[in-house]
Amino acid sequence: MKILNKMPKSDDDLHKDLLKNGWTYLKEPKNSMQAILLSSPFMIIAVIISIWIINITSSLSLREFGFGSDSITIAINISSIVWLVILLLIHEVLHLIFIPKFIHSPKTYIGLTVFGGYVMTEEELTKSRYLLITLAPFLIISIISPILLSLFGMLNTTLKFLILLNSMGSAVDILTFLLIMKQVPNHAIIKSNGPNTYWNIHK
Repeated sequence: MKILNKMPKSDDDLHKDLLKNGWTYLKEPKNSMQAILLSSPFMIIAVIISIWIINITSSLSLREFGFGSDSITIAINISSIVWLVILLLIHEVLHLIFIPKFIHSPKTYIGLTVFGGYVMTEEELTKSRYLLITLAPFLIISIISPILLSLFGMLNTTLKFLILLNSMGSAVDILTFLLIMKQVPNHAIIKSNGPNTYWNIHK
């Protein structure tokens, strides 16, 4: 595993070799900004799902977040920033831990960009494993955790806010999940070359 301060770039020679050896280039957003724009509808859907889960297990109201009938109160302090950093780290770690042997992988990267944190691996992965890695933070933080936290009486306003924030931040992951589901056959192998993704059926 390598820690970088920018996203790895694609290797043109590797791109040509992959296409020559039967790998199919996945149709996906060309850059982070395009991915964010295309994933906007999924941000709304993800938040609605999390709100529904929270309402089933506990309760949720705008008043909890400072929205009154005639005023809005938003408090940003050091603890809020710390919680946001913790959420970012947990989100990316949940991607990371589902990558097989990530600690010893020289082709697995983690880092920060202006668009937030990222985890990327250029190891070959099965479709099912790739999908698990992609959706794990959303499933664990925004679906499973509110249920468990509510059962133990720990689902407070701060955690509700972080759960909803994670749902918003998972929109690109959900877009990626759907692109893989639609374009990649079952039992295929998936490989990344920087931000580019390819699939192949190994015989």
